Amino acid sequence: MEGEANGTVPPSCGVSEPPYSHELLHSLDLPGIFLFAILTLMALIADVVFIEEAIYIYKKIPSSKRSIIIWINAAAPVIATASCIGMWIPRSTMFTDFAAAIFFAIVIHKFLLMMIKECGGQKLLLRRFENGHFKISTGPCCCCCLCLPGVPITRQTLFLLKLGTFQFAFLRPVLMFLAIVLWTNGNYVLYNLSPKGAAIWINCFNGILTIIALWPVAIMFQQVRTVLTCKKIIPKFALYQFIVILNHLQTAIINILAMQRIIPCAPPLSSSARGSYMIQQLLIMEMFLITLLSRVVYRRRYGDLEPPEFPAEEAVESKETPKIILNGSASGGGLPRV
Repeated sequence: MEGEANGTVPPSCGVSEPPYSHELLHSLDLPGIFLFAILTLMALIADVVFIEEAIYIYKKIPSSKRSIIIWINAAAPVIATASCIGMWIPRSTMFTDFAAAIFFAIVIHKFLLMMIKECGGQKLLLRRFENGHFKISTGPCCCCCLCLPGVPITRQTLFLLKLGTFQFAFLRPVLMFLAIVLWTNGNYVLYNLSPKGAAIWINCFNGILTIIALWPVAIMFQQVRTVLTCKKIIPKFALYQFIVILNHLQTAIINILAMQRIIPCAPPLSSSARGSYMIQQLLIMEMFLITLLSRVVYRRRYGDLEPPEFPAEEAVESKETPKIILNGSASGGGLPRV
């Protein structure tokens, strides 16, 4: 900072591009090397824990829920691995962030499907809540609009909720692919948020799609949290929310601070590159802890819910059993006549 006050700015502070990996590794001191080793070990342990958990899920969980739960458990290890690669190779940050963002967009859709599966599937969920209403006055869209009426729980509204998360899983990779194409032509610069650049428009559209995708998950959670208490849906939703906050809100705050030069540069890292460097290190530690907690929450085998109550007429019909009267059995209990 003294150099900036005297007008002598290190050359790397005025460069927007991150350094090459060999430049970063040569600049590390002994504590920096130790930190790199610890964070890399954390990412590797997270991957090993996930592989062991995936094997357990594959053996113990029914096939209808198996792939969904594996996808959700993979969110934290994938983000930790992508952050570790970005930490070792700073110039790959855009690609690693894109890969983690695309994967988590699919996880958001999978989490909604998991809540439906835990209720017994779409048919049993509709039967269980056939006279209920979805509470749509919830975050992140309408948490302040408490006067909004409830929406009846029907096949159409359930389809709209699934469509709200599916659009994010589909459109997020499309936007990421468009950003990479524009980056190759020099139109997309990650840290250039001027109105003339493509980054600000793609990021704003991504933000809108993210909010739209998070809303159906919150609506469904409000509806099923009491029913799925026995399956620990509240800790599962809390872990999912932590990943959302840390991967989106925390990243956005640090990037803004870096672009405003509040986070000073540290050669060979510029302010923006150092912000990404800090995000990657924080995410590795946070996703490592979430991976361990997810193993505790998802490792248990939960029993299936009791089936919903049937209408009175169907209950009577199901209780009726066919009566078979054998010829001659009513008279003296003898054998039936041939």
